[in-house]
Amino acid sequence: MHRQWKRDVLLLAVLAGTAWLGGTASGFETPPVKTVLEGRLVVRGATGQGELPVAVSQDWSKPLPDVTHAVIVVHGAHRAAAPLFNGVIAMAPGPSTLIIAPQFLIAKDVAAHAVPDNVLRWGNGHWATAGDASGPIAVSSYDAMDTLLATLGDRSRFPSLRRVVFAGFSAGGQLTQRYAAVGHGPEILSRSGIALRFVVGSPGSYLYLNPGRPAGPPQAATCPEYDQWPHGLGGGLPRYPEKAARLGEAALEQRYARLDLVYLVGTRDNDPNHWELGTSCGAEAEGADRYSRAVNYYRFMKGRDGAILNQRFTTAPGMGHDALAVLGSPCGRAALFDIPGCTAQGGD
Repeated sequence: MHRQWKRDVLLLAVLAGTAWLGGTASGFETPPVKTVLEGRLVVRGATGQGELPVAVSQDWSKPLPDVTHAVIVVHGAHRAAAPLFNGVIAMAPGPSTLIIAPQFLIAKDVAAHAVPDNVLRWGNGHWATAGDASGPIAVSSYDAMDTLLATLGDRSRFPSLRRVVFAGFSAGGQLTQRYAAVGHGPEILSRSGIALRFVVGSPGSYLYLNPGRPAGPPQAATCPEYDQWPHGLGGGLPRYPEKAARLGEAALEQRYARLDLVYLVGTRDNDPNHWELGTSCGAEAEGADRYSRAVNYYRFMKGRDGAILNQRFTTAPGMGHDALAVLGSPCGRAALFDIPGCTAQGGD
């Protein structure tokens, strides 16, 4: 009876589409995606090229002179990019805003949909934390985001684009926060004079850019890996972030602190026993649940880098771990589209 109850809870949670075991790539399985996006973005690497599934709200193969604002939305662990894409399109204020949704497939998605060999795929969860694709070439998910941002930075296609918002929720929030810290996006878009904002939505864990933690570093004897990737820079870094880490922790932290970045979390995303919440000692060192981990991280950054911090902490009052409810809240719409009405700010 107990096993049947657990299976029923698992099925309901999968159908609800909530996203990720924050901080670890193991611990639960997700079914194959229902829909593989039809668009393709060519991503080139040292040994060839692969194609990333994408959805785009307008035909970006030709110039789009009326587009002034672009929003990228990254799905959670269930890789359900289509409903997230459609939901964000419904929020968008008009045709001057372009919506883009990438999709990071894993092996079971490829098998279930007979996806062509040239489409990129990852090991379970590796895409969120900068892992290289398992095929057809070894490029990082963060390389793919570099390519997407470089596409938006092409002034022959987007002559009027002023701002790109890079947003992710749950596992997509993990990708967004870590990419903000180690990715090339800010430099790619600054060359074209385009502003970049990151919106970090309800991730299960955060990348800390120094060995400190809100309650102090864990005891080495009980959690020797707490500062290793994806929670820190102390070891185990994949190829892509390893290059960024050569800047040194202090320089990387100062660069990150100066980014236009919004932390966004539902106030009821506070279940320490949520079935997808990471419970490794590295994740637990950040707080008991997603809400407390978000508050702790913002306070930690403000305490260390308050003089230069260009970041904001916002909430979706009454909301749990629900991507469209949180992104569609007043503070979510303000972060994505600069629509006035966000009053749920704080984190102090």
